[in-house]
Amino acid sequence: MIGLGMGWWVIAAVLSLPVVVGRGKYLLHMAQLEGYRPERYLRWMKRMPSALWERWAAAVWVIGLLVGLLVPGDVVGGIVWVAFAVAVSALALRGVRLPAKKPLVWTSRAKRLYACFLGLNLVLGLISAMVGPRFGLPVLGFMLWTEPLWMMVATGLMSPVERRINNRFLRAAREKLAQRPDLIIVGITGSYGKTSTKFILGTLLTQKFNVLVTPDSYNTPMGVCRVVNERLKPEHEVFVVEMGARQPGDIRELADLVHPKIGVLTAVGPVHLETFGSVEAVARTKYELIKSLPPDGLAVMNYDNPYCRELAKETRHVQVEGYGLENPGTRLFVSDVHVSEKGTTFVLADRETGESVSCRTDLLGRHQVLNILGAVSVARHLGLSLRQIAAGIGQLQPVPHRLQLIRSGGVYVIDDAFNANPTGTEVALEVLSGFSGRKVVVTPGMVELGGEEERYNREFGQRMAQVCDHVILVGPERTKPIAAGLLDGGLPRDRVSVVTSLEEATAVLQQLLRPGDAVLFENDLPDNYTR
Repeated sequence: MIGLGMGWWVIAAVLSLPVVVGRGKYLLHMAQLEGYRPERYLRWMKRMPSALWERWAAAVWVIGLLVGLLVPGDVVGGIVWVAFAVAVSALALRGVRLPAKKPLVWTSRAKRLYACFLGLNLVLGLISAMVGPRFGLPVLGFMLWTEPLWMMVATGLMSPVERRINNRFLRAAREKLAQRPDLIIVGITGSYGKTSTKFILGTLLTQKFNVLVTPDSYNTPMGVCRVVNERLKPEHEVFVVEMGARQPGDIRELADLVHPKIGVLTAVGPVHLETFGSVEAVARTKYELIKSLPPDGLAVMNYDNPYCRELAKETRHVQVEGYGLENPGTRLFVSDVHVSEKGTTFVLADRETGESVSCRTDLLGRHQVLNILGAVSVARHLGLSLRQIAAGIGQLQPVPHRLQLIRSGGVYVIDDAFNANPTGTEVALEVLSGFSGRKVVVTPGMVELGGEEERYNREFGQRMAQVCDHVILVGPERTKPIAAGLLDGGLPRDRVSVVTSLEEATAVLQQLLRPGDAVLFENDLPDNYTR
């Protein structure tokens, strides 16, 4: 027979399953979004305490512990612990019900980590059963309340295993690349503009070469490794690799993997300051690509960006090709730039040859012309004619969620929801200002800017006030600096709407917009900032 106390434990344990199973999936999702790195997962826990450590749950746990220790018998204590299990389970189910913007992907690594997490919970559950109901129920309650910590422990425990597995895939990728000395490898990095420049370059080079481009934002060592192992074919002549970084050494690791001969540095600016600490650290990390180039290689650098321009002056070991819209000393230049709702037109010219060609693209904005110039610098180096380049420019398609223009019911929708940084928001507002109708922005603001985040968001609000007729802020707390900036800039309070979700913002837009208006969706915070 199961005693009364053990019976309460069994009931509490069964009711706890939603926490272990359901909330475990949620925590696994957050670990995946943080790259399975324990230190980044820990920063997420600090950033989102209200989603993890409910004060009432701690209070119920303390009450249950005191009742279990001080009140004779098992009935009162059992009832308290069952109530605790129900309450924490409700918290877990609340997190599970929230829709994910980027759903959990059940990769082999995710399955291994989830199995480790469940194993830890099983061990803790067995311990709580072995020590008896009076102390076992507090142990069980502690396990439920501290589930986020156990996912971090599981991530740490699995790190050596994953490192060995990753090394096997990395060796295979290196061996495959070593067998292709003929392959032209182009690395592209920068605080912003790298993804657009990558796709632009890939499109231009297809006019002459068989090109492989890393898809989407596959810009980490394992992402690039997967592309090499699964997609690189003997017929490919050029491999264009996007290189991302969140901390010093990340670009060097990628360069050591693929050994690029050509490197493009699109920009250096205040992004990921939460991990880098300063723009100077960002610059040093991005420059790791240029430092990795061989003496017979080529460094293509954006002279309009002051950090890139200074880094170019320091570069002696490899040929440097500068590009820019504002710098008159570059080989390639553009004139007669016109941006409208229909796209962008300009004249592209080469000072060395005296040639020029008229170009048109569906891409929006002068910044895209700058990205095109960076790609054209590489294309010219690899032997493409201006005519071939102009044909490629005409085939360019907007990268999804990066100033992508969508026409809907007479309204212009500018989707720039992928990410946001101070320079990117300036560019987006410049594009929006070119539309003739009323101008609306929907935004949750910018993140990962460290101690400068509040200042940059306030300045963002001030700039929006000069362009917009109405602004919808998503997230009452996070957007307070933006709201202050909007008022500083002179936008009336009745033209600022504050909502809690994108769904609410959509409802406001349905009441607000009319044909001819333009709405800019600037940034969409990932799940690890909103859930």
